[in-house]
This record gives sequence, structure tokens and C-alpha cells, in this order.
Amino acid sequence: MRTIIDFHIHSRFSRATSKELNLRNLANFAEIKGIKVLGTGDFTHPIWFKELKEGLEPAEPGLFKVKKQVLGKNGASGEETRFILTAEISCIYSKNNRVRRIHLLIISPTFEAVEKINARLEWIGNLKADGRPILGLDAKELLKIVLQTSPASIVVPAHVFTPWFALFGSKSGFDSVEECFEEYSKYIFALETGMSADPKMCWRLSSLDKYTLISNSDSHSLRRIGREANVFEGEDLSYQEIIKAIKKTSQSLKLIYTIEFFPEEGRYHYDGHRACGISYSPAETKKSGGTCPVCGKPLTIGVLSRVEQLADRPEGIAPEGAIPFKSLVPLKEIIGEALGVLPGAKKVEEEYQSLIKKLGSEFKILVEANPSELTSATLPEVVEGISRVRQGKLIFEPGFDGVYGKVRIFSQGEQKTISKQKSLF
Repeated sequence: MRTIIDFHIHSRFSRATSKELNLRNLANFAEIKGIKVLGTGDFTHPIWFKELKEGLEPAEPGLFKVKKQVLGKNGASGEETRFILTAEISCIYSKNNRVRRIHLLIISPTFEAVEKINARLEWIGNLKADGRPILGLDAKELLKIVLQTSPASIVVPAHVFTPWFALFGSKSGFDSVEECFEEYSKYIFALETGMSADPKMCWRLSSLDKYTLISNSDSHSLRRIGREANVFEGEDLSYQEIIKAIKKTSQSLKLIYTIEFFPEEGRYHYDGHRACGISYSPAETKKSGGTCPVCGKPLTIGVLSRVEQLADRPEGIAPEGAIPFKSLVPLKEIIGEALGVLPGAKKVEEEYQSLIKKLGSEFKILVEANPSELTSATLPEVVEGISRVRQGKLIFEPGFDGVYGKVRIFSQGEQKTISKQKSLF
């Protein structure tokens, strides 16, 4: 049995998030996407935590499901969706004469464990202000608090290469896990790749070989759930086995691959300066001396350059035992480009719902459906789009300095040519 898990999302109580992020909608959308287990996100926020306690009930050990009276009847039932208790903390502090900004993901097994963690963190900062609270707390100290209050919980550094708020971030991070967590580094088992990086970039650092690389959506809206995720295989689905699988000690559950954004589409893949519209590859940044040619200010050094700075391996080498990955484009984006309209257009939603009804979940369509199934269910341009995404035959315009990159499947007007060619047969 294969299980898709997205550990890292946010509730509507985090900044810049959708008001639609409630338990019923999350359960429904997870089912449509094909996600079996979804992180709750934001368990530190008192109102959201109250909703979680009132709206969820125990399922498999350490996992939860939405109560039937909360689900109601609205599209996909969401009854099969499971939740795992998670939260993201923003640690901002000074260490070794530098300001550090590190985001950390906490995964916990029970409401009782979360209550203990929250009680400790309430003494340090305001948990009511944001679903992702900002605490003036050393990342190592946060890890210590989590371990002391809930030994079964784990802490995962989030989107580790993002410039401003990450373990290896060029603006406020560290050069190694050990530099950040010191003697507590042995309690870090996994790292989250983030939108602007993928496993093959992380593989260039031999120091990361011992860590499990996981991928999550960090979603702030329903439609972005599962844009990155983790695929496990095995029959024993429980909190304990999921954590053991992350630690690579489970005998019954295994992480077999991760689902990735194409990193070029992430907001910090290239270097650049958003205010001046400057986007540079690492080579171009070296030529510029790291400064913006328009205003003379320092460029924001992106993930690709940061990996290059820390790497001790050339590109293209996968360490022994590396977990593979698949890079995807969300189905609505594929349909939108195939139809020549924006992903939010009405006819995209109609075609999306038609495909889901005919073939199953979004991930089943993107990863598993064979060409004949796709051909019988949708337009030839959509079939071609899915095929090109699977093969990685795309056109990239990398993101930089907070600006999302663009991934194009077709050159201008190409969709009409495909449609005409297919109609001849």
C-alpha cells in the first residue's frame, strides 16, 4: 500500500493564508489530491489547536480523522484523510555575532504532547499572534524543549536552503547542521528540501547523506496542498512507523520517493534583486561581484548559488541509498496551459473535476495513469502536457528574490498544432 504524506501546511491563522483552511476543506482537498496523511499545521495557535481537539478523533495510533459531524456533505467526503499534528516555528536570534532566522517543523504524536510543548513556548513568545509564531529562541533550545516535553516528537529544519529563514540560508543561516544545533545535532534525522531546491541539489553536500530528505507543500491555500509530498510504502500506518521510516529504522514502512516542485519554479532558485528586476545565475552573480547592476545593493543569493558555495561534490552524483524523487507540475496548471487560459479559469476547473471523476485523485493522474487511460479521459493537449511533465521536457524561467519562477510546457500556439495533429488520427 502506498501512502502520500504532506507534513507541512498552515492553517488560516498564519499570515497570508486562505480563510478556507478549515478541517473539512483540508480533508476534502487532500482526498481529491490523493494525500492520505496531512499535517495539521499551526498546532501552537490556541484557536486552531482548540478546533483540532474538537474536530478530530483518533484513527490509527498517533493519527487522527475529522469527525463526521464536522465533514458534512461537500464533494469528496474526506473520511479517509488522516491528520498528523504539526507546527512550524520561526526562531530569530543572535549567535556568533550574526542574526539567525531559522524555520523549524515540529511533528508530534498526541494532543497531550502538543499541550506540553505549547505550555513551554507560551513562556517565551506570543503564540496567539501568528499560526507560525516568531520566537526569540535559539534553534538548539527549541529542539531541547521539544525533546524534554515530548521525546516521541521530532524537529525537522524547514526549506533548508531558502535565503532568509532557513538552516543553510544565505542571509541568516549556518554552514552546517552541527554549527546550528551543536551537541543536539544527533537528534536531527531529516531535512526539508523546500520549493527552490530538490534532492539532487542536496546530494552535492556529502554532509547531508545521513539525513532523510523530505518534501512538503508549506501550503498557505487549499490548491497548493501536496505541491510537494512524500510517498511511503507499507501496511503499518501509524505515527510511530512514520517516524521510524523517516529515521530509516522501520521494518514495515519505507519512504520510497518524494514529490517535488521543479526547483526553478521556486521563489529563490536564482540570485537577484526583485526591486530592479535583476535575475542572475550563479555564474552571472560571480561576474557582477554579487551586487545589483541597477542600484548597487547586494543581490539576494538564491538556493542554486548557496548549494554551490557549500557543495563538495559535482552535479549528477547520487549518494548510496539516496531516496529518488519525481518532479511534477500541478494538474490545474497543466490543464490551464493546454487550454491557453489561467489555472483558475472556469473551464480548467470543469476539466479538472471531469478528470478526477474519471480517473481518481490528482496524483494518480499525474503519476500512475497510463497514456491510453489519459487519452480516453481528456483532451490531447492535456495528455501531451502530462507526458512532457513526466519527461521533464519543459521551458524554465527561474524564480529569484521572492518572485516565483515560471515553468512552461508548450511554446506559444503549440497547443493548437497538437490538437490538429491528433484530430487527423
